Amino acid sequence: MFEHIIRRSFSQLIKPIFKMRPVSNKQCSTAFSTAKLFDLEAERLVWIDMEMTGLNVDQDKIMEVACIVTDTDLNIVAEGLEIVINQPKETLDNMHEWCVKQHGKTGLTEACLKSQTSLEQAEDSIMDFLRAHVTPHCSPLAGNSVYMDRFFLIKYMPKVHDYLHYRIVDVSTIKELCRRWNTPVYKSVPKKEFQHRAQCDIKESINELRYYKNAFFKTS
Repeated sequence: MFEHIIRRSFSQLIKPIFKMRPVSNKQCSTAFSTAKLFDLEAERLVWIDMEMTGLNVDQDKIMEVACIVTDTDLNIVAEGLEIVINQPKETLDNMHEWCVKQHGKTGLTEACLKSQTSLEQAEDSIMDFLRAHVTPHCSPLAGNSVYMDRFFLIKYMPKVHDYLHYRIVDVSTIKELCRRWNTPVYKSVPKKEFQHRAQCDIKESINELRYYKNAFFKTS
């Protein structure tokens, strides 16, 4: 979500909200042994993107959330879950200035006002989606600057957070390393449209990681 404005002090954002749930290797090993031959369910990635009213996890709210599941080779296994969450006008009127402009332009603000979906209903829908497609505690959360989405999951959707592996796959990390160590590859990264709607942002992140996979992780 609006990745380019995330460069603010971590001291304003990060608080002791992590309660790490240990995941045993046995849990995932069992899943590996019982998974399909070519699409290991326990190897899947869970891509989640949110649009929020701002980046302060203590004050800001989730406006929209989308989820896509890919296999280990970044082929989409399941998609279509895109939920706009109801937020009152007072909350939306007090959004970060950038959010007021951007979410107004995309129509998300109006969609939130019209939505009948509560935060709890949204979390339940995501849980149903995850249970249908991924093994508990084995699939990492993936996306661009996805640590921010994780903070909001921890506070507002703890059941979703606890269902995932404690590791994350942050595409932005690869981007930063590529920018420093391989300028030609960095300059050819697929251009993003920055629509700032959750599902579109996820698909752009998947496409970006596919590009890095082909550039850096060829098997032959």
